Amino acid sequence: MILYPAIDLKDGHCVRLLKGDMEKATIFGDDPAAQARQFVEAGCEWLHLVDLNGAFAGRPVNAQAVEAILAAVDVPVQLGGGIRDIETIEMWLDKGVARVILGTVAVENPSLVREAASLFPGKVAVGLDARDGKVATRGWAEETEVTVTDLAGQLEDAGIAAIIYTDIDRDGAMQGPNVAATEALARATTIPVIASGGVSSLQDIEALRDAVGISGVISGRALYDGALDLGQALAALAK
Repeated sequence: MILYPAIDLKDGHCVRLLKGDMEKATIFGDDPAAQARQFVEAGCEWLHLVDLNGAFAGRPVNAQAVEAILAAVDVPVQLGGGIRDIETIEMWLDKGVARVILGTVAVENPSLVREAASLFPGKVAVGLDARDGKVATRGWAEETEVTVTDLAGQLEDAGIAAIIYTDIDRDGAMQGPNVAATEALARATTIPVIASGGVSSLQDIEALRDAVGISGVISGRALYDGALDLGQALAALAK
């Protein structure tokens, strides 16, 4: 299982939101590239980046910060937020992003996801962000009636590299991940599932590690707050 430290970008800063609320952002640093280097020096093999402003704007907003991170580290980076057309996908891949994450368009334009996965094999993931099992879009601001398992089923044969599943009500709340829902999704699809939202302790990491079918875990606030020791987490996942 891979641990993806999260660097969420808002107005050029490293932040964490509480349950996806842009008005409840805690700033953890004003040098995203330095934060990225710190994670890599600790042994991380991937980084997870989100352009939060971009998710609301529907276009890249924190490009300068993302490019600084790409220049600062030599590990693969996955990026989501404001990526809603082929041109933007191609732009980020050309700049060195290893994997783009499509969220809103997976609901609003699933044919684009299929096209992108075909054009860029292994480089397109889908972010399924949900409240009570139903997908939310546009920076989690709009809720839909589409269930996570239904959307995953529709994408089963699309050729996407991974699904990043976030339980919005757990995100940034330090209350533990929704292991049961994440494992249920992993059982329902052959697409690798990455867990996100609520990871707050080494015990949470171990619970996800021991669940069936979960290939990765994203952690943000717990790493910044010191509730989760990065070295211990990496060691636990290496077992």
